[in-house]
Amino acid sequence: MLKTLSFALMHFSIAFAVAWLLTGDILIGGTLALVEPAVNSVAYFFHEKLWSRKRVAQAPDAVVRV
Repeated sequence: MLKTLSFALMHFSIAFAVAWLLTGDILIGGTLALVEPAVNSVAYFFHEKLWSRKRVAQAPDAVVRV
């Protein structure tokens, strides 16, 4: 869990820094630092659903025939 929290902190910090440097606005930097990871989390959920469907479709038949 600590690794996940440190990654999240790093992600937020980078998103903030990049947005702030590009826009020069702290408010925009902070907003993007919060919104971008949230959008990515939703996108990741659907990405995993699609990959899960692909794995199921490609899985060999589980029934062993003798």
